[in-house]
Amino acid sequence: LLDQILDHWFESEPLKATLATDAVIGAMASPHTPGSGYVLLHHVMGELEGRRGAWGYVAGGMGALSQAIAQAAAARGAHIFAEKAVCHVLLGKDGEAQGVALQDGTEVRSKLVLSNASPQITFLELIPQEQLPKDFVQRIRQVDTRSPVTKINVAVDRLPSFLAAPNACHGQPLPHHQCSIHLNCEGTQLLHQAFTEAAHGHPSSRPMIELCIPSALDPGLAPPGCHVVSLFTQYTPSVLAGGQAWDEQARNAYADTVFDCIEDYAPGFKASVIGRDILTPPDLERIFGLPGGNIFHGGMSLDQLYFARPAPSYSGYRSPVPGLYLCGSGAHPGGGVMGAAGRNAAQVAIKDFRHL
Repeated sequence: LLDQILDHWFESEPLKATLATDAVIGAMASPHTPGSGYVLLHHVMGELEGRRGAWGYVAGGMGALSQAIAQAAAARGAHIFAEKAVCHVLLGKDGEAQGVALQDGTEVRSKLVLSNASPQITFLELIPQEQLPKDFVQRIRQVDTRSPVTKINVAVDRLPSFLAAPNACHGQPLPHHQCSIHLNCEGTQLLHQAFTEAAHGHPSSRPMIELCIPSALDPGLAPPGCHVVSLFTQYTPSVLAGGQAWDEQARNAYADTVFDCIEDYAPGFKASVIGRDILTPPDLERIFGLPGGNIFHGGMSLDQLYFARPAPSYSGYRSPVPGLYLCGSGAHPGGGVMGAAGRNAAQVAIKDFRHL
């Protein structure tokens, strides 16, 4: 259990709760949920510029990372079809992958197909079900994709000034503005209460909030004096109690709760807001293809990791369809902006390609 690990190493409850957020981030789980300690480990594995466990901002926003990968691929001869949705995987007479068909009718032929879409989209929507083993299809359907995450992007006309560390008179970002700011995390019991509310179908009345201000380090993201604030919040259930829809009223009611909480820590925050974009779990699924809105393409629970990700016997990036590989967050070792699944899948695909 995560709380046992934290109790062993730390005494400060705010510190333990702050660390606990990385154990439940993106997970419909509480710090008291068995196995939650692994998710904390997952978030501190690896390194950034030689610093173990460190994270960083991408200059130009997260989209700049996709552009960097695209430019590297194009420099080596790759053809990129942007804004072209894949309709289905093309199969040969022996059931092997032979390319993809786009929704506009274009067919892209290839000896190998790598999918970084979720296992649900890859195997339940892009492949005819009769081409897959029944037990495999059942396993993919049973993957726990519950998500507690509502992402709120905010534009503000000035930096938040926190009661615990007021802004300086010059108005320039201070060190804490350049870090991840955790709110409503004074104790692990607060996180557990927030989880319990969502488990019963109700958005948390005191949500866990991770607040980042990337423009504090990358001024080009906003006009002079203004900033963009990224709010990673939970817990919000994918399906609300009583079958209530995540309509505009429900979205705004939850966002107002989040903003009220931030206002308690940083008076004047609400008055500084120019605009906001609210993405609930159904929005994340619809816009980004995240099953259930899950940022990891499926829960990072112990029964869905290692040899069982995405299914037993298929954790090695190959799939039941010869020539089709899974290289996204639904493959081992799971989610996070680290590229491990993609790199591993590429190595497997290259090895197979040499024998074609």
